[in-house]
Amino acid sequence: MALMITKLCSACDACLSECPNQAISAGKPYVIDPNKCTECAGSFDTPQCMDMCPVKGAIVPAVPSV
Repeated sequence: MALMITKLCSACDACLSECPNQAISAGKPYVIDPNKCTECAGSFDTPQCMDMCPVKGAIVPAVPSV
């Protein structure tokens, strides 16, 4: 499952360089491409964008659409 960036995003750029899959693009809020996001599984123990984000709750697991 992919992650998503919420309206809490302050567009600080902290997550952009941390994403190993380049799944994050600039905007307000920033956007994570669900086709590229792997939540860093297999590369890191935790998603790097979430670790670097200074705003608690700005990056969360995406809710699957039904």
